[in-house]
Amino acid sequence: MAGTSKGEHRIGLLNGIAAYGMWGLVPLFWPLLKPAGAMEILAHRMVWSLVFVAVALVFTRRWAWAGELLRQPRRLALIAVAAAVITVNWGVYIWAVNSGHVVEASLGYFINPLMTIALGVLLLKERLRPVQWAAVAVGFSAVVVLTVGYGQPPWISLCLAVSFATYGLVKKKVNLGGVESLAAETAIQFLPALAYLIWLSTRDDLTFATEGPGHAVLLASTGIVTALPLVCFGAAAIRVPLSTLGLLQYLAPVFQFLLGILYFHEAMPPERWAGFALVWLALVLLTWDAMRSARRARVVAMSRRTDPAAAAVDAVDV
Repeated sequence: MAGTSKGEHRIGLLNGIAAYGMWGLVPLFWPLLKPAGAMEILAHRMVWSLVFVAVALVFTRRWAWAGELLRQPRRLALIAVAAAVITVNWGVYIWAVNSGHVVEASLGYFINPLMTIALGVLLLKERLRPVQWAAVAVGFSAVVVLTVGYGQPPWISLCLAVSFATYGLVKKKVNLGGVESLAAETAIQFLPALAYLIWLSTRDDLTFATEGPGHAVLLASTGIVTALPLVCFGAAAIRVPLSTLGLLQYLAPVFQFLLGILYFHEAMPPERWAGFALVWLALVLLTWDAMRSARRARVVAMSRRTDPAAAAVDAVDV
């Protein structure tokens, strides 16, 4: 049993690395789709993602959730909100990468955990621990420094962080599996995206059929690029602790940041380094606090097995 558990953990870890690695390296893919514009790429991503997940669901015969979802208007409304928010996130990200803002896009995903905490406080009335407040304060100061450095607020980063944090909040309330959720969201996106592609075709602005078969294949593969990391993430989520996934999530923006500097040769003046350093400090504080909290929770759990009275005292301390 122990060997099986270790094997499952290893499989989960590899899937987690694969998921966040693919998300981190995706800036290499979007420029390959030029001369298609960001909006056309976004529309293809919506259309082909639905095709890909529909085929996956046919093979796995996982359709029961769809009937249940159709009988729950509130969850359907939340799925529609998730689809709208992730549309903004995808569109801004594709435009940012193909417009030479990879570093600023990576900052958005570095800020995302801080934005998630902020939404939790504002919308869910969650209470923060002192270290979390400190991390949020450091993150806010980082935005101020970056605003000075850019000459304006880092709108791309903030838009990506807010949209993805909102998406995560809505997904938490929907409580639907990764592939199923993507199928539902892209089903909502499908008709508007298809209509936009047809409109582009009537204006002779659609590159899908005019730039050769290789270009068409690349545009169609946006469905795989979208869904495959999500499948790997789903495999990781059921096999490794959330604390491990929390650490792995930083792989994606780290890869994006390195690509922006080393591959795309984007500028990093001193004030931008200072802003990023403050964001990284805030993330270190958050990670340390999360690990400390998880360690205390394990101590409490062990105490409950051996001494219920001591567990009550430990629970108060935590």
